[in-house]
Order: sequence, then C-alpha cells, then structure tokens
Amino acid sequence: MKKHDKHFFLRDHWVYDPTKPRAVRENVKLGFDTRALHAGFHPLENKNDFVSFTPPIVQSITFPYNTFDEIPCPVYGRTRTPTNTVLEERLAALEGGEACITSGSGSQSLFSLIFTMVEPGDNVVTSLNIFGEGYKQSTSIFPKKCNVQFRFVKEPADPQSWADEIDERTKLVWIETPSNPCLFITDIKAVADVAHAKGVPVLVDNTTATPALQRPMELGADFVLLSISKFIAGNATVIGGAIIGPEPLVEDIRWNTTEFIGSIIQPIEAWLTLQYIETLSMRMAKHSSNAQAVAEFLSSHPKIERVNYSGLKTHPQHELACRQMSGMHGGLMSFVVANGVKGAATAMNSFKTIVHAVTFGTSRSICMHPPTITHEHLTPEERKIAGIDDGLIRLSVGLEDPKDLIEDLEQALSKI
Repeated sequence: MKKHDKHFFLRDHWVYDPTKPRAVRENVKLGFDTRALHAGFHPLENKNDFVSFTPPIVQSITFPYNTFDEIPCPVYGRTRTPTNTVLEERLAALEGGEACITSGSGSQSLFSLIFTMVEPGDNVVTSLNIFGEGYKQSTSIFPKKCNVQFRFVKEPADPQSWADEIDERTKLVWIETPSNPCLFITDIKAVADVAHAKGVPVLVDNTTATPALQRPMELGADFVLLSISKFIAGNATVIGGAIIGPEPLVEDIRWNTTEFIGSIIQPIEAWLTLQYIETLSMRMAKHSSNAQAVAEFLSSHPKIERVNYSGLKTHPQHELACRQMSGMHGGLMSFVVANGVKGAATAMNSFKTIVHAVTFGTSRSICMHPPTITHEHLTPEERKIAGIDDGLIRLSVGLEDPKDLIEDLEQALSKI
C-alpha cells in the first residue's frame, strides 16, 4: 500500500532528545487574535467542492478510498477528521507548538501523553498543585496498573526541589500553573532549565491561563496540556482536551495510542470550540478584570481567611505571575471562609447569582468545594500541603457585571 501520509504507519515511538532544539512553531508573524480567527482554515483555500465562510462540520467516522491502493487521510474518525484537524491547527498556532492532538477530555489528553511516553519502571516528577483527576492518575492508575511512579516535589517554588526528584528513569516533568484550585504559580523557565539540564522534557498544563494569557512554550515548555472544556470553550457546552508539542510526539500519540484506545473529541464539539476560540482573548480579559475586582473585595472581608489570586499583590508569586502571564491573571480564584466546611456550605447554599457546579472557566460564575469534590482523594496531610483547607471555595469568575457578583458574595458571606 502507498504511504499517503508520512505518519500513517508510524511504528517507532517518539524519544526526547535533549541535544536537539525544542520543537516550536517558527515564524509566527500574525497576532494572537488573528490566529484565533484564521489559523487552520481560510474560506478561499477550502479544498472541498463548496465555499464556506466558517469551517464545515464533517460529521463522518470514515472516509472512502479513492482506489484500492490509495488510502485516504483521514481514513477513520478515531485518528482525525477534517473539522478536528482545523481545531488542532488553531490550538497549535495559539500555543506556538508544532502540532496538536485533541481528545475526549483534558484528563484523557494527560493520560494519552503519559501512556505514550513512559514504560514500566519509569517515573514522572510533578507537585501536589495539580487537578484532582490528574492526582488520581498519578497515585492510583499509573502506579497500580502500569508500574509508573509519580514523585511529588517537596518545595515547588524551589527549582532545586524539582531537580532533586529527577533521576535516570524520569521521563517527564509535569507543571500545572496557575494551579487548580489554589492558584500556585510555578516558575516555568526555572523548572524547564533544571529539567532540560538533566535531559527531561517539560509539560505545562495551561488550562487555567489559556494561551491568551500565558504561552508556556515561549518559557521553555516542551508540551502543553489544555482542557478545552474550561476557558477555551468557555460556556460548559463542550468537553475535550488537547496536547500541543513536537509533531513526531503528537503523531506518536495519534497513531500508537489514540488509534487504539479512542476517546476523541467529536466533530460537532470541535466545530463549536472553533467558534468559541474566536472570542478567547476578549473573554479572558473580562474574566481577569472581574476576578481582580472580586479578589480585592474578598481580601478585605472579615469572614475571609485567605484569598488565592495571583492578581493580588499579597499573593506570594504575584511578581512571577505578572511576568509569566502578560499582566492579566485569569478568571479562576479560591478563598477560605471562616468556620471550615460548615462555613463553606452556608455561603455556597446562600448564593443567588453564583452557581454551585463542578467545572470552571464558564461565562457564568461557578463555585465548588474542592476538599469534598475534586480533591477528596488527597490525604488530609496532602490537602494541607497544597493549601486546600476545609473552608476553601473555588470560584470561577464569569462575565457578569462585577458589582452583581460582589453583592451576591456579600449577602452570602453575611450568613456565616
């Protein structure tokens, strides 16, 4: 059979080579907002038999052969579809990476990356400042099912602490910054420098900031993880994830992992995400300004014990966040109310505008209690280390008028 595509019958797994330059997208001349609107698709360059102003939804799981020995690309929906390919090109362009592969969720994207890269006996270095499902993968699924261990750094603000956990079997260093739910800021460049010095690539989960506010690959990251379900889509109508990185690694995941285990983002959801990305930078600016106003209000409230938001000058990594995140700090924050779980329950049950639900990054403001939902699998000691107190409320600040959110918080906190 003819190899219609250089990656089609990929057999060899991608191997990180620290002697080679990091794979990043070259000659990114267009501005971010222009890429968000145009990358991956142009109406007059559409090769189909029709002209469309927007990328078409190709809702097909299979694609016909031209002849017996001409295998099409795409060939089957589990590897790629035309609509998904436009989304992948756009996300790669926004993050500045060579290529992208999408999946059914952010958690699935993380799993597929690690599953592709590691072998039994290997390890991954990370911290406790990671999302709850990622923690479950790192403490239960991979160690018990695959004999892959995860090492949690003791002092994530200290690059040397990351270096101390890396050994000859470390295949990946994994950072989430800003972290969910406590908004810890990790120095991407400093950690990338110590990891690269030991020949290990770096993954940055950029879900909270999005490429509109932070570009990890410009700071030394080798790969980027995104939960499309959060700010990228922005309204809780899409679930999906993505890995951006070197093209050989992306195609390794596509043809040697996703091809066989599935779990892809559907074409209709890829198409919806393309529409939402067009307003990403405007939305993130509004999320950021709203969250800043809310954080400043909460920081002086007598019922609040601590506010986690890097836009506050009192945040321990405020200056680092300003450098890494282009001066804006996003829409996710958290705060600790008095009286522990009881105080959190009282406040959350009293909200009128803010909705209690399990996600973040939506146009409507959402709250959630991490100690009993997303991070319940952490031990009490681990939650204490990560700053996940019993009274912690995660607040995803939406696009409402900020005065309305502040009034809602005020009346709810008065019930504690």
